[in-house]
Amino acid sequence: MSKVSVLFVCLGNICRSPTAHAVFRKLVEDSGLAAEIEIDSAGTAAYHVGKHPDTRSMEVARGRGIEMLDLRARKVDFGDFYAYDYILAMDDENFYNLKELALPEHHEKIQMFLDYSDEFSEREVPDPYYGGAQGFEHVFDLVDSASKGLLNHIRQNHL
Repeated sequence: MSKVSVLFVCLGNICRSPTAHAVFRKLVEDSGLAAEIEIDSAGTAAYHVGKHPDTRSMEVARGRGIEMLDLRARKVDFGDFYAYDYILAMDDENFYNLKELALPEHHEKIQMFLDYSDEFSEREVPDPYYGGAQGFEHVFDLVDSASKGLLNHIRQNHL
C-alpha cells in the first residue's frame, strides 16, 4: 500500500495552511496512521518562505494541545502537483491560483478543504492575518472539522 499524500495550501503559508497541517498531523498520529499519510503545507505566494507560522496561529494551536513550531513556510512548486494526492485550498482565490499553475491532468487533485467539513456551511477558511484573536480561533474550529472529515474520507477510500 502506498502512502496517501496531502498538501494544504493558503496564500502565505503562515496562518491557515500550517494550522491545517498541524491539526491534521495530530489527528493522523493519534489514529496511528502516520506511516500511511504524508502531510505538508505551502502557499501560493512566496511572502514568508522559511518563516515560522504566525505566532497567533501557534498560540491557538498550543492552547488546544497542538504544536507547530517545527513548520516553515514554503511556496507551492510544480512538483507538488505530481507528489500529492490531495491538494486542498483554503479559499477560492488559492483554489483558482492552483488550477492555473497545474496541468489539466492534476486538476482533480485540487479541492476546497472545507468541502470535507459537515459542521460548517462556509466554503472558505477566512484569512485571519489582519484580524483579532477570534479569527484565529474560528480558523482552528473550521480546520479541525474539515480535518476530521478528510481523515474519515481517506480511511474509507484508501486505507
